[in-house]
Amino acid sequence: MNAVIRSTGLWHPEETVSNDELVECFNAYVEKHNAENADAIERGVVEPLNASSTAFIEKASGIKSRYTVDKAGVLDVERMRPRVAPRPNEEISLMAEAGLAAAKQALDNAGRDPKDVDAVICSATSMQRTYPCIAIEIQQALGIEGFGYDMSVACSSGTFGMISAINMIKTGMAKSVLVVTPEITTPQLNFRDRDSHFIFGDVAVAALIEAEDVAGDEGWNILSTRMVTQYSNNIRSNFGFLNASEDPEPVFEERYFVQEGRKVFKEVCPMVIELILTELGKMKLSPADMKRMWLHQANINMNMMIAKKVYDRDFEPHEAPVVLDEFANIAGAGSLVAFHRHHDGFEAGDKGLICSFGAGYSAGTIFLEKR
Repeated sequence: MNAVIRSTGLWHPEETVSNDELVECFNAYVEKHNAENADAIERGVVEPLNASSTAFIEKASGIKSRYTVDKAGVLDVERMRPRVAPRPNEEISLMAEAGLAAAKQALDNAGRDPKDVDAVICSATSMQRTYPCIAIEIQQALGIEGFGYDMSVACSSGTFGMISAINMIKTGMAKSVLVVTPEITTPQLNFRDRDSHFIFGDVAVAALIEAEDVAGDEGWNILSTRMVTQYSNNIRSNFGFLNASEDPEPVFEERYFVQEGRKVFKEVCPMVIELILTELGKMKLSPADMKRMWLHQANINMNMMIAKKVYDRDFEPHEAPVVLDEFANIAGAGSLVAFHRHHDGFEAGDKGLICSFGAGYSAGTIFLEKR
């Protein structure tokens, strides 16, 4: 049984932080840090911090703004991280709440009831807790019978989750699967680090994957899927439940996301380009057959290089749409948010590609054809 991407849904917080606001806060922190450590800096014991700028951020990433679950905490110079209030066990978690909103929209967009769904996969960069699964919490909130589970493959979480759902349907395990990718990533970010303080934003996206015999004439046929991983330390987060047991316990900043940006660019771009071209060759298709590519939204320079090399020409903006200027890097949700926002203008038979890539390294491709 073939699988169909029937619909998608999107949620994001109401609050946004512009580059100007972020830079103003960061530079105030730099000034405060350098003043408080003036003597140590003079003796060469402490390195002075350098100010950031909006121009630097936009040139390095293409990011102009980001959504956040708590703007005040991010822009508080004494804190510089979101405030997330603890919730009682009887109340739905923040991550499940975000995923639930996106899932409901995906169901509404397809005219489906939760009783039509057999399973929920929550696939995201990091989970709010170890157990019970966020997916099972969303399943419970929607009233879905069946099963749910969590999975994580960093920035390929969304596509890997969708491919898992597609394979479930192909094997007959399910007829309808909700894949939810809630990326609450601003709490994972070190807002005191000039090289990364601008990178992440908060969002949730959901996709409803159905068997073709229940999907009707709507949606997108799956032409091909591929998942690839290759070990690399160049994007890393050491946060985990063992941190509190480590001796000595790591300082808070050592648990945050870190990356070697230049190495990532040089190593991931060729990997993704080769993956896309190889899969096209297997299907006996050419890049010219791809009306649009919805790429991971990490860095505008990476996306421009990948799209230009795949198309082997200068490409039009609509052929590789960008949402990172509004959302920033939204980790495993990036390519799916681009698809959700920019899937218009397709006629039956038109083809496209959802492609993720990131930490791991990991990369995932889903080639589509409009029904």
